[in-house]
Amino acid sequence: MPETNLQSQLQQLQDHITSVVLGKEDVVRHCIVALLTGEHVLLEDVPGVGKTLVGKAIAKSIDSQFCRLQFTPDLLPSDIVGSMVFNSNTSEFVYQKGPVFSNIVLADEINRAPPRTQSALLEAMGDHQVSVDGSTYELPSPFIVIATQNPYEFEGTYSLPESQLDRFLLRISMGYPDRDSELDILTSHRLGEPVEELESVLTSEQVRKLQQAAREIQVDDSISQYILDIVNGTRDHTELQVGVSPRGAISLYRAAQSLALLSGRDFVVPDDVKNLAVAALAHRVVARGFNQSAQRESVEQILISIIESVDVPV
Repeated sequence: MPETNLQSQLQQLQDHITSVVLGKEDVVRHCIVALLTGEHVLLEDVPGVGKTLVGKAIAKSIDSQFCRLQFTPDLLPSDIVGSMVFNSNTSEFVYQKGPVFSNIVLADEINRAPPRTQSALLEAMGDHQVSVDGSTYELPSPFIVIATQNPYEFEGTYSLPESQLDRFLLRISMGYPDRDSELDILTSHRLGEPVEELESVLTSEQVRKLQQAAREIQVDDSISQYILDIVNGTRDHTELQVGVSPRGAISLYRAAQSLALLSGRDFVVPDDVKNLAVAALAHRVVARGFNQSAQRESVEQILISIIESVDVPV
């Protein structure tokens, strides 16, 4: 079993976030999985269902550097990664870091910016570094991007490139809250935004230790084979044009480790893989003969059928 101290930290973090993000326990758990894995999460749904709230709640719960980037059609790549600025005192150009040099970056409405600006995040998300004018600058650790986007059919949105979608560990749909939770939301927001009152419960160093603990979770060979069976099923499926890449398989493997740690175990079980497979893989495959708006639903149904057809290890 993981250390009691680690488990208490994770429980405290989860309780802290769900105290303001009401009725979305599964969404919060998936976001914590991404944090433990050290990778990024994409929250997708219609405006007003709490996507930005989730990002702010996670950021405020950790004592680290946070920035919120509002993606708009006129946002430039230099507004994200920074640029070279002339220093009149030294008569030299010096690099002025952009807001991406933070521990937690909330990329709000990421698909409202043109593809050139979206791609400015690619290197940062993939390699945790930024290259400007021939020099490379390391990003702080931990580093995680929490991006939100509106459905593609909404006016003023751009499609995220496949290469950028592949950098997200999980893509999560928020959904509407149930009636009881929405009643609690109405009551709790009567006097303002509860998220603004949140205080941090973890430090950046504690997050790094939790991420290291997640990497040490045991994964039996039968679980690895189970992951590969699901991945190969996407590559052989006649209704899928593009299957899951090796990066996608690694992401599902690491996410399962993080979910096991969050569940209080030091080993992965098949349910960890099944619970995360759709969120970790659906945005990495492309279905044949579907338009963009119908793509997501069709792909998720195909993935569910693949998972159900694969033998579960005992």
